Amino acid sequence: MSTGSLLAADLVIAVLAAAGWLGGGAASAARRRPLALGLAALALLATLARAITITALARAGWWFAAEKVLIAAPLSLAAVVVAGPRLLRAPGDIRSVAVPLLFAGYADSSALLVTVLHGYPASADAGLLAVAGVVGATAVSWRLLGAPPSRTVSRAALTVAVAALLAGTGLAAAPGAAPGVPHDHGPGDARTVGEPTRRVTLTAATATVRASGRDVAAWAFNGQVPGPELTATVGDVLEVRLRNRDIARGVTLHWHGYDVPNSQDGVPGVTQAAVLPGQEFVYRFRADQAGTYWYHTHAVSDVGVRMGLYGVLVVRPAPVAGIDVTVPVHTLAGIPLPATSTEPVAAGTPVRLRLINTDSTTHRYALAGTPFRVAAIDGSDLHGPTSLADTAVLIPAGGRYDLVFTAPATPVALFVDGRAVYSTGPVSKATGGWPVLDPLTYGAGSPVPWSRFDRKFTLVLDRGLDLHGLLPRYAHTVNGAADPDIPPQVVRLGDIVKFTIVNRSQAVHPWHLHGHHVLVLSRNGEPATGSPLWLDSFDVRPGDVWEVAFQADNPGMWANHCHNLKHADAGMTLHLMYLGQPNR
Repeated sequence: MSTGSLLAADLVIAVLAAAGWLGGGAASAARRRPLALGLAALALLATLARAITITALARAGWWFAAEKVLIAAPLSLAAVVVAGPRLLRAPGDIRSVAVPLLFAGYADSSALLVTVLHGYPASADAGLLAVAGVVGATAVSWRLLGAPPSRTVSRAALTVAVAALLAGTGLAAAPGAAPGVPHDHGPGDARTVGEPTRRVTLTAATATVRASGRDVAAWAFNGQVPGPELTATVGDVLEVRLRNRDIARGVTLHWHGYDVPNSQDGVPGVTQAAVLPGQEFVYRFRADQAGTYWYHTHAVSDVGVRMGLYGVLVVRPAPVAGIDVTVPVHTLAGIPLPATSTEPVAAGTPVRLRLINTDSTTHRYALAGTPFRVAAIDGSDLHGPTSLADTAVLIPAGGRYDLVFTAPATPVALFVDGRAVYSTGPVSKATGGWPVLDPLTYGAGSPVPWSRFDRKFTLVLDRGLDLHGLLPRYAHTVNGAADPDIPPQVVRLGDIVKFTIVNRSQAVHPWHLHGHHVLVLSRNGEPATGSPLWLDSFDVRPGDVWEVAFQADNPGMWANHCHNLKHADAGMTLHLMYLGQPNR
């Protein structure tokens, strides 16, 4: 069983245990003896089963089991110790065990709430608040059932509850926000790249676009979704003038996967101010990284990208023979893009399909009718890619795969989630049962270029209640905090940096670091053995532990976030910050 499955199973078992104890308590209060005993037996079995799942999670990594071992386990033990002996004595009046059973239910429920609302890391304040809740709820139940404890017991319970509540609240005081970051995001480094050789103007505006025969309200660059495809040849200097006609919440341009200088990265509040209606901003950078990329607004990006403010950026090493097709997959107002297109291709023609996932969720791609190779991922060429057939690829949100093949005499079709989006003729083939390529084992491997790491950071991805803003929110968190309260990762120019990224939540998090590509070292303890994978977007699935590394060679302040843009907007955004002089 995978760690992600264990996390899900542990959650279900915890719910069963809490429901069993609480249900048993309610049944005993109603003097329904068989039902009370049956539910209590279910709770006991669930508690024993949870001991197994917690042990397995602890073996998978302390990140997955911290609050379960330190808080849930003691509370579950207290539940069994209090309720178990009373049940074994099987009193004639089953109502007399109602309070012990309810106590057990409150204990397991509090432990469950710690996991669901607090998550990682385990903390004394969470444990104390859980204890306060258990004691308080038990005292209320005792009184409501007409069998109040003695005055001494009541005072002791009240003292424990109040002390735990006060101590827990004090310890839970919100930490200070992430410190302000001194950085220069002026136009300086944009002016050092030379005179532009390619100039483009992109105007962001509300528009009505045609999609699958329907008129759709969108936000668009130059009145189209996706925006104009930007192309360059290595050595070009691109100048892109962004104008905002009427997008009230502002726009920017982020060059996804293209490692531009920091001032050109397009993150409002970090590298520039958002471009408001009537304003403009000029981006300028040298096209020195051949590959497949895309651009999108980073201002209110969850809404802006979903509404259509995105487009393709392709940098080619030189003019090439054959057919080069970009396939940016998107969902606009529930309509999948692009529409199906058919383009006859002569047999023997080299074809390159540039697959781009501009949505916030993973898509499944399958190329039917021909063998193919994965030539590049996230703009970086692979070493020694081998021929594949009847094999699907999963592309995370923001990711790009380049597939190459020689056109056969028979038709070829590209399917995305079972829907044909590109073909050279009619193809009828079921692809749903095809195996999925594991990029960590594909191609020819080579040694890791570094023997040591100057900085190591661990990012534990979770969900939790964020109380630090004006209104509470159920946030996506990193190390127990949500944006803007996540401390930045601080590096120096030249550092070799290692990230360990752990997902203990039930959601997939496509991780994306701006300004850098990271080299995949391992996933779930298994080293990457295929071609070196230099990625800027990769899916961290529930229970996954990724180890990646990079050299800090692009100074500035960089966003580091989940590219499910709803998750980023809900707190899962932090920053990488450069300080000081080179390390060596």
